[in-house]
Amino acid sequence: MMKSFSRSDRVAEQIRRELAELIRLELKDPRVRLVTLTDVEVTPDYAHAKVFYTTLAGADQQAAIANGLQRSKGFLRRELGHRIRIHQIPELHFVYDVSVERGTQLSNLIDQAVSDRSSNDATDDATDDATDTTNDDE
Repeated sequence: MMKSFSRSDRVAEQIRRELAELIRLELKDPRVRLVTLTDVEVTPDYAHAKVFYTTLAGADQQAAIANGLQRSKGFLRRELGHRIRIHQIPELHFVYDVSVERGTQLSNLIDQAVSDRSSNDATDDATDDATDTTNDDE
């Protein structure tokens, strides 16, 4: 059975696509070139939209990127108004998406745990082999 999406989900996805294209093609600010939009959440009345983003730039550039997005949100909202036909174009709120970083950290922890377990198993096997050899000598 297919999952049905609500109108607000479809509007949020359309906003995400349009904003991504606007940032990529229309914005001249070099600070926001490496931004990837990961999600958009709109309020039921379409008055506000949280736009989640991530970037490949280093942590030292996070403040500059946030400032660039903040300064561009008026232009982006106006351009959204030309591209999307809804009764109210939402006010944009840009939020850095930490879920990608958290996912990477969790993946690294899992890899480390698996590696530690593998090395412990290898050590245990070597100890068992040494014990078996000692018992065979008796």
